[in-house]
Amino acid sequence: MPEVDLEYAREVIRNEAATVGAMEKIIAAPLERAAQLIYECKGAVVLTGIGKAGIIAQKISATLASTGTPSHFLHPTEALHGDLGRVREGDVVMILSYGGETEEILRMINHIRNWSVTLIALTGKGQSTLAQRADVTLDMGPVDEVCPLGLAPSASTTAMLAVGDALALTVMKMRDFKAEDYATFHPGGSLGRQLVTVEQSMMFDASQPILTAREDMTVRQALAHLEQQPHDTRLRRPGCVLVVDESGRLRGIITDGDLRRGVAAHGAAFIEMPLCDAMHRDPKHIHAQSLASEAVAMMRRNRIDELPVVDDEHRLVGLIDVQDVLVLEVLK
Repeated sequence: MPEVDLEYAREVIRNEAATVGAMEKIIAAPLERAAQLIYECKGAVVLTGIGKAGIIAQKISATLASTGTPSHFLHPTEALHGDLGRVREGDVVMILSYGGETEEILRMINHIRNWSVTLIALTGKGQSTLAQRADVTLDMGPVDEVCPLGLAPSASTTAMLAVGDALALTVMKMRDFKAEDYATFHPGGSLGRQLVTVEQSMMFDASQPILTAREDMTVRQALAHLEQQPHDTRLRRPGCVLVVDESGRLRGIITDGDLRRGVAAHGAAFIEMPLCDAMHRDPKHIHAQSLASEAVAMMRRNRIDELPVVDDEHRLVGLIDVQDVLVLEVLK
């Protein structure tokens, strides 16, 4: 069995890192123009390339799409067999080709030029046919591949990926793209759970009615009021009474535990007590735009089973209970 050359593996990492570092030279007027074109694009940003460059193009397209820029990948060969229909006027087409002379890409360009689209080239050959036909050329310059034969795309594709990330994330910054925007495109997985808001999460359903009581009612009247509500399978029947004012703003809460403790301390007199005297004022609550992870942490920290959800005007808009949190935890 041949020996594993770990020193060579280290050399590959060092050389690729050096190649990526050298790409700082590309951060100039052409990249600024490319970023402006992508930011101002009214259609989609179409990424394309052949072979390993095509794989890098798919990744760059995915990064753009997840950070606020509509984007998709177009295979040059498939484009010549019907997929040109994916390109529309107003699109920006970004083409990755180190050599800039790939036949399928050049043939595709001939047809794409029939529409009012903008072409951005990412290449290592600034004098290539691709570079000459593009509206904006990002020229990486000569890159030495790090494979033992100096042939397999390696350092060149790593450099393309770095330049693509620099471009996509620069546009992301131009859009002032925030964590809550990112969560919109990443609702699944652990990342989505970290970033999704209460309003966006599975814990919250704005269409679900909530049983409430007014603070001028007695405890007895509030309980009777809740029991007299028409049967609706959507109604939340939590282990608490949520108290609101005439405008629907959250005023207080009485939990099952409060009822037990109140009766134990005051007897039957507690049942006749006005809610304004029996309830906990300004209870723990969370804003609909807060992160769902904050809601979970608040319920754990305060050891509470119900957490009211309010809007900007402090109006009650929903309720999270411990069962919702348990479901969220199971799906991690």
